[in-house]
Amino acid sequence: MVSIEDATVARISRDGLHFEVLVDSDTALRYKKGENISIENVLASQFVFSDARKGEKISDEDLDKVFKTRDIFAISASIIRHGELQLTTEQRRKFADEKKRQIADMISRQGIDPKTKAPHPHQRIMNAMDEAKVHVDPFRDAREQLKEVLDEIQKVIPISMEKVDVSIRVPMSYAGKASAAVRSMAPVKSESWSGDAWTAVIEIPAGLQSEIYDKLNSLTGGTVEAKIIKEYKV
Repeated sequence: MVSIEDATVARISRDGLHFEVLVDSDTALRYKKGENISIENVLASQFVFSDARKGEKISDEDLDKVFKTRDIFAISASIIRHGELQLTTEQRRKFADEKKRQIADMISRQGIDPKTKAPHPHQRIMNAMDEAKVHVDPFRDAREQLKEVLDEIQKVIPISMEKVDVSIRVPMSYAGKASAAVRSMAPVKSESWSGDAWTAVIEIPAGLQSEIYDKLNSLTGGTVEAKIIKEYKV
């Protein structure tokens, strides 16, 4: 258990009441992100406060009212997971940078330049986020923030989130390993097996075309046949 002197605050407000617990910021951050850590190792004290710095504790009646329990560990877990965690400046910067890279990777893999139909490199997306002064919430899921970030960087670079249906044909001698590889990368919408080939229609993000084609060409010695049969915006 971390010392109270080194602890930071996790807080949440519900039903007009304010709840705080004292935690180790590093361990609490890992716990909030979903790591399998005992809540006992996160807490600096086994009390719930209305104002932790003043030492003002919440009444049992208010705990019952809001959390329907007086179990300190269960209540603390809820506060940390769903509330606001006080972080150091360095922790917040690092976590925000991680989330920013995660969002940029999603856009780079799914987005293309609508004029050239070529994917935007990851660093170009990162640069566009900086230029557009995009704010990334370190605690919100990356997918939840994707549209907001996309709306902002579209002011800086042309980008379109598109998917394509691709028809592929693989000679039977390579069909087994190609089929396994394709299923690990993309949904198979339809397929057929004939005496000499495996044919399938797969759905892929437009920005991943080159990556998937390169993988299939590597697996099949360049014998795969691929053709886009449908394009649509996400």
